[in-house]
Amino acid sequence: MTNQAPAFAFQPATKSTAKLRAALFGPSGSGKTFTALRIATGLGGRVAVIDTERGSASKYADRFGFDVLDLHQPNIERYQAAIAAAGRAGYAVLVIDSLSHGWQELLAEIDRLASAKYKGNTWSAWSEGTPKQRALVDAILAFPGHVIATMRSKTEWSVDGSGPKSKPVRIGLAPEQGKGIEYEFDLLLELSPDHVGQVIKDRTGKFQDVTIDRPGETFGAELAAWLNDGEPPPADPPGAQRPDSRAAVAPAAAPSGAPQPVRRSEASHTNGGNGSQPPQTITEAQHRRLEARINELRLDRERVKGWCKRAFGVEHFPDLQPRQYDRLDEKLEEFSDIADREAAETAQGDDTAPVDPDERAEFWAEYDDAAAAASQTGSGRAAAGQGA
Repeated sequence: MTNQAPAFAFQPATKSTAKLRAALFGPSGSGKTFTALRIATGLGGRVAVIDTERGSASKYADRFGFDVLDLHQPNIERYQAAIAAAGRAGYAVLVIDSLSHGWQELLAEIDRLASAKYKGNTWSAWSEGTPKQRALVDAILAFPGHVIATMRSKTEWSVDGSGPKSKPVRIGLAPEQGKGIEYEFDLLLELSPDHVGQVIKDRTGKFQDVTIDRPGETFGAELAAWLNDGEPPPADPPGAQRPDSRAAVAPAAAPSGAPQPVRRSEASHTNGGNGSQPPQTITEAQHRRLEARINELRLDRERVKGWCKRAFGVEHFPDLQPRQYDRLDEKLEEFSDIADREAAETAQGDDTAPVDPDERAEFWAEYDDAAAAASQTGSGRAAAGQGA
């Protein structure tokens, strides 16, 4: 029996209403909390705040109306539970102030795991840490309303001018969160110590590279107008698989307490396990996202492809199956960490601790073996070495 390609039907694109996923970052004193509350107010509706900053948001309770949850011991599981609780309560806007504490807790947990279970090998410990980080991102993307997350950025000082009139100027650097976290948001707003916002990423297309002095309610209202302009997202037919949960748009009319979207790879496979249809492969959107992440993390694309060939027997990214895609996605940041440390070994004057060759070999071998096992047991292939 000849396998026939599935029929695809294209139709005119239409703009759908959407929910905002925004991240604000800047150094201490740049006004992240205050700005987030102003924008949330402009978006409209009930506002909830997850506060990990020891009551920082509540200092503005006389200026804004919102409900707050002071999140002590902000580990990943507690973030997830708090986000889910806000979704069940039906809040229109969720402010997470801040995400940086979750990253700091995760780094501390990795150190504990490395010491307790992996003989000090942090690369192996990330096999447990990376899924937790991804679970937090998925919880944010699954929230049925708007999300505004703040992140701290490392502070650095430079000198403005020269001679007796020179003065130190505080500048912000990258946000204190996992590599690639910026990719998950629709809008990235970098705040300066002078409370000036620079839009460095904007999927609305209206504010890209715009500089906003003290962004606030008006900016939030403009975002709301753009997000609400369009047709309601089409409902999924019964039994249909949802698209990749890393898309930044959530259903506009999701009822309070509705089940969270599932990752495509967690949904049932279309072939029903009977082998009557070709294995399901990743979508074009997932392929584009994978290529973008590889570029963003400055990875050697051929090295990543080589890992896929050894682990899954897949030579080309579009031929990845959803579970293989998920497995690779978990590892990209870890590959980036290794590449950074390998590069640091040859950098002149770099005091970064070199990667121990045995540790590096153990890392690659462990994940090659684990990924191959996942391919054999979960992907539907007869063997990991089978051609794509």
